[in-house]
Amino acid sequence: MTETTLTGRFAGLANPTRFLALADRLILPMAVLSLLLLAAGLVLGFRAPADYQQGTTVRIMYIHVPFAWLSMMCWGVMSVAALGTLVWRHPLADVALKAAAPVGVVFTGLALATGSIWGKPMWGTWWVWDARLTSVFVLFLMYLGVIALTRAIDDAGRAGRAAAVITLVGAVNLPIIKFSVDWWNTLHQPAAVFRMDGPTIHPTMLWPLMITALGFTVLFFTLHLAAMRTEVLRRRIFAMQRLAARREEGRSA
Repeated sequence: MTETTLTGRFAGLANPTRFLALADRLILPMAVLSLLLLAAGLVLGFRAPADYQQGTTVRIMYIHVPFAWLSMMCWGVMSVAALGTLVWRHPLADVALKAAAPVGVVFTGLALATGSIWGKPMWGTWWVWDARLTSVFVLFLMYLGVIALTRAIDDAGRAGRAAAVITLVGAVNLPIIKFSVDWWNTLHQPAAVFRMDGPTIHPTMLWPLMITALGFTVLFFTLHLAAMRTEVLRRRIFAMQRLAARREEGRSA
């Protein structure tokens, strides 16, 4: 497939009707796939051996790690959408950004919550202000800020551009989260999956983690696509209401 063909198909999704048709075809199969992957990953996770140090407490890893991964990946998706708004002027880019923020804040909140639950028996405390926890908490606040901004400005175009600028500025936090365990002394362990010398997790624990992470990733894109569809329909209804109001004003005049 040529680059021109890919560009043409991408541009074709700028038509809201085509996008809605695509979303209607994809949402249900993606939802089913995500549930199957999550079920398989969690079953394998419960069957995996306990950690020699952490015991059965380590099983929370199978949901905490995917939540933490998705909290950053979602902001990455929003950053790409922000470029689409400011650089490529794609009509659905600001829709993608706005729709992703609520999903991202939920995954980030769940990452913080499950991390606290995991940290209590391991560290003896629910919360510490180390570099990674603090930077993830800042990410959580940034999600809330984008959501508040997009809802505070009535004009969708202005709101989209403002949110895009904030998203690109906030993207600097992603490498801080990723490399905080290497740059500073934190309670979090260094990376154990994506390493130059290969994963340090035993395959009996690695495979359930990867399957669960894939399941949550598919779930994210399912929720994101559904939220985008809802936002497109909301804007259509708003445009129709505005048009009807103008016609009514014209008749009254």
